[in-house]
Amino acid sequence: MSGLVITLIVLAVLAGLVAVLYNGLVAKRQMAENGWSDIDVQLKRRADLIPNIVDTVKAYAKHEKQLFIEVTEKRNLALAAGEDPKARGFAESQLSQGAGKLLAIAEDYPELKASQNFLDLQNELSETENKIEMARRFYNGAVRELNTAIESVPTNFIAGPFGFRQRDYFEIDPVDAAMPHVEFGS
Repeated sequence: MSGLVITLIVLAVLAGLVAVLYNGLVAKRQMAENGWSDIDVQLKRRADLIPNIVDTVKAYAKHEKQLFIEVTEKRNLALAAGEDPKARGFAESQLSQGAGKLLAIAEDYPELKASQNFLDLQNELSETENKIEMARRFYNGAVRELNTAIESVPTNFIAGPFGFRQRDYFEIDPVDAAMPHVEFGS
């Protein structure tokens, strides 16, 4: 075999390796983007539930006006936080605190605790919080795989030149992430 043929074979193998590594990075990036999309859907669902909960609680707890304003403002900030996982995580933590306070005041209003509409909203919010947690875990797992690939040899040689960058994890402060447990049954 001539030197030219060997060189062409080596170049073809290297090109194939680059293609395989590049496609692996693309797949990991797509998983992370899919995970973020799932989080975004659930956070928007929660944000859509908040006004209904506020309206329901308002009917029973008229003197809690400042809390209603605070929760509404935190909801708007969370919606405006955008695609940055760190900023969004902070804003969502703040919203969780406000929503938790809102749900906690139901303990002071027996009629509210007995309201089927409020119970349904509270259950929907609880289900949404569980879905947010599952979506967050999926996203963070996808980000971990992407970030690991970007830092690992040999994909790190491909990642930089092709514009693959590490992503931030989506974290909600653990103290804020858990909605307070409020018993609404009799």
